[in-house]
Amino acid sequence: MTPRREFHFVFGLRPQAEPFHLVHFLALESCRRTQSADAIHLHCRHLPWGPWWDRIAPHLAIHRVGEAPRGFDPARYAEPSEGRLIAEHGYDYAHEADFLRLEILRDGGGAYADLDTLFVERYPDAWFAHDCVLGEEPAIAGPDGVLRPSLCNAVILARAGSRFVARWIDDARASFDGTWSRHSCAAASRLWREAPGEVHVLPMCRLYRHGPTRAGIAALFEQLDDRLEGVASLHLWAHLWWDARRVDFSRFHAGLVTPEWIARGETTVAAIARRFDLGSAVGLGSEL
Repeated sequence: MTPRREFHFVFGLRPQAEPFHLVHFLALESCRRTQSADAIHLHCRHLPWGPWWDRIAPHLAIHRVGEAPRGFDPARYAEPSEGRLIAEHGYDYAHEADFLRLEILRDGGGAYADLDTLFVERYPDAWFAHDCVLGEEPAIAGPDGVLRPSLCNAVILARAGSRFVARWIDDARASFDGTWSRHSCAAASRLWREAPGEVHVLPMCRLYRHGPTRAGIAALFEQLDDRLEGVASLHLWAHLWWDARRVDFSRFHAGLVTPEWIARGETTVAAIARRFDLGSAVGLGSEL
């Protein structure tokens, strides 16, 4: 029996002061157009708004998020300097989403993806049959300087009741300390080393061909990579370039993603996004 192809996204955990962005629309539209999804679920506390939202909303099953998930404790940001910085910049919503995605998959199964995912090709049905599927991301140096394999949580596939996801939830609740990824990617990588048979790991090229580096961001938004054989989706690492004031990774920013930029198709992301015809939106900017 072929597993149901259910896709889950989390958004709007804090009030939305700006209209739903074209980048987020493209995540959902590319999923709709490439994945043969039985359903596309958006889990939100505060509803998005704006023309791009109006265009995609009829294709979604919308679920309202209530209380914060168990284990997500904002008080833990107070001690580590990294945690204080995360709280100061308002990135705590990303940590709440880390916990929510695991609970959503534990309860219902399917595929979870961040809203800065761009789907390229259909995920194979076989991926949905595994207990859990994660993709490898660039290796991370440990305290001793030795590189260690790392798994990313931006895309997760799992069966309902997944043993690996259940272990991950328990670990995340115990290990969340306000730092960026101890409870998420680092926890998944640690659990994988302890029980490699419980998770199916995809090579980096399948989901994370271009990494979270200056070169990776440039390959996505400033250059054209047409060697995408085997690439199922691309993660866009939006937190590294979204704000125009942040220039340590790129001078590219969210305000430059417009229908006109996509129509020119001069970069990797634009060329892929052009497949999903935006029609009359050209000439009307990133807010449609």
